[in-house]
Amino acid sequence: MATIALPRLSFPTFGRAQLIGLATNRYVGLAAATLLLAAAAFGVVKALGPGGPGAGVVRVPLSGVLAHAPQGWRETLSPLHGPARISQDVIRLSEQPLAPLTSGAWSRPDRLLPPPPPGAPLPVAPIAGFFAPGPAGPLPIIAPDGRTPFEAYRRPFVPNGRPKVALVIGGLGLNARATQQAIETLPGEVTLSFSPYAEGLQGWIDMARAHGHEALLETPMEPVDYPDNDPGPYTLMANGQAPDTVKKLEWVLSRATGYFGVTNYLGSKFLASDGAYQTFSAALRGRGVAFVDDGSAAHRGGKGLVRASAERVIDDQLNQTAIDQQLVALEAAALQRGQAVGAGFAYPVTLEKVAQWSRSLADRGFQLAPVSAFAH
Repeated sequence: MATIALPRLSFPTFGRAQLIGLATNRYVGLAAATLLLAAAAFGVVKALGPGGPGAGVVRVPLSGVLAHAPQGWRETLSPLHGPARISQDVIRLSEQPLAPLTSGAWSRPDRLLPPPPPGAPLPVAPIAGFFAPGPAGPLPIIAPDGRTPFEAYRRPFVPNGRPKVALVIGGLGLNARATQQAIETLPGEVTLSFSPYAEGLQGWIDMARAHGHEALLETPMEPVDYPDNDPGPYTLMANGQAPDTVKKLEWVLSRATGYFGVTNYLGSKFLASDGAYQTFSAALRGRGVAFVDDGSAAHRGGKGLVRASAERVIDDQLNQTAIDQQLVALEAAALQRGQAVGAGFAYPVTLEKVAQWSRSLADRGFQLAPVSAFAH
């Protein structure tokens, strides 16, 4: 791979003065800034000629040209993960120029954009328009045009026709070593869920998204053996009043941004209560986030709430043989029904077995998918 320094960049079709004028025009919006960068990328690639697999890295000084570009141009480009990768003063180019950004791609990125390549990051959170200040921190909101945080923060996915398997690994954020191991050793298609009590929670979610993982936030819920088994001070109680349930839920939701949904932490008693579940699901539905459970709420619908359920916990028995058997059972279920979802905890043995299992999953004829791909 070659690195070519271009202190001055001449464009085949645009003069430098015209480009500077275009970038500094205060009436030019985000779309114009995007097209400007696409034209620059195209011009450089054309000037360099076609490249092979080792197409070069071109360094273009953009600080002068884009000093007065419309606010938000960088955020507009960040979800694209295409051939143009933009940092402060560098554009990394492959052989192909950046495709024009369409309104459809911006309004429904999860449906039109391809999934990121292995190891590629997801867009940095928060994304403008999907959060608003709350009493304890930012809360997810549905954008004015109807786009939801579920759509904005999920990992894009395109099925390839093979049976699909999804895994959620939870309990992250409390143990730094296990959390880092999950983020760095598991493939980006594995969904990660984080405890709201974790110190530095936003940093962990940011790190997960930088490695391509979509994120869930765990919601403590009352189990049947409460208080002997106590999920913490913000536990949603089965007999709690609706305002108290919403208040506790909003504390959980305000702990970080960048998650596409929540999952339950315990909750056998809470999820069995019709009234408690209706309050919970209505609050989530109003904020545009999904609910993915570990199988405890598989019998629950959503009435408009985006839902998915795991069908088995892969590490109920904490030994390598039992985990291997559960992973094989997931594959069998995917062969039978076309898809299957499993859940596990960030135990060292679980992380080791899932990393090993996932490396050969495609060779066995399966497709690893983020759990959001199964949420409806």
